[in-house]
Amino acid sequence: MATVAHPGALTPAQARTMFREGTSLPTAGWCAACTQVNIITVPSDWAHDVHMFCRQNPQPCPVLDIADRGSWTTALAPGADLRTDLPLYHVWEHGRMIAEQTDVVDLWREDLVTFLIGCSFTFESALTEAGVPLRHVSQGGNVAMYVTDRECRPGGRLLGPLVVSMRQVPAGLVDTATRVTSEMPAVHGGPVHTGDPAGLGIKDFTHPDFGDPVEAEPGDVPMFWACGVTPQAALMASRPPFAITHAPGHMLITDARDTDYRVG
Repeated sequence: MATVAHPGALTPAQARTMFREGTSLPTAGWCAACTQVNIITVPSDWAHDVHMFCRQNPQPCPVLDIADRGSWTTALAPGADLRTDLPLYHVWEHGRMIAEQTDVVDLWREDLVTFLIGCSFTFESALTEAGVPLRHVSQGGNVAMYVTDRECRPGGRLLGPLVVSMRQVPAGLVDTATRVTSEMPAVHGGPVHTGDPAGLGIKDFTHPDFGDPVEAEPGDVPMFWACGVTPQAALMASRPPFAITHAPGHMLITDARDTDYRVG
């Protein structure tokens, strides 16, 4: 995997320019203390269903902004282009991912509505400040994500399972990680499960459904947080005719600050 020197020191505008010019890498650890978001873009006749699904499932799907119909801009990142400024997009038809692209300008339509959903990368700066190591960042990979056996509450025509992100945390810092992330409910909040992956119905822990495997250090405990990839699992289950999403772990980096979403 290609690397970028000191991605945490970049400004969001610098990172977005790199992605617009073709750089395609997971964004964990990029633009320290700046808020990252998931996106899901659907035709306007499915926007109400997405909104209902997010309202029914606020922990995995916390909505931070909704772009106007046909718009590719967001108040969270003035000057950003939602069609080009993520490192990687997935394109969906009838619940099947049909393409992976570094921009979606050619697919944009006047009837599309984009939802910007909170991302757990946002609370990683707070975890780092609290002394909690981020194994996936130090190992140079994407965060590990798993589809669980927990069903989300249906919203309109959308339904599907909860997806979680996992971080290996030293046992002595589990309480710290829980406290720190619980203070940020707009970006998934506290963990939904700690310990044995089987408690979430995860059968093969060594092979995440999305992202990269993360090597544990001695004494680590796996912790699981609700994940903004959950809407993509809902797309697979509900099969709307068309959608665009971020590729898991490849986020839009906004100008908002992580501290904007801390309530503690």
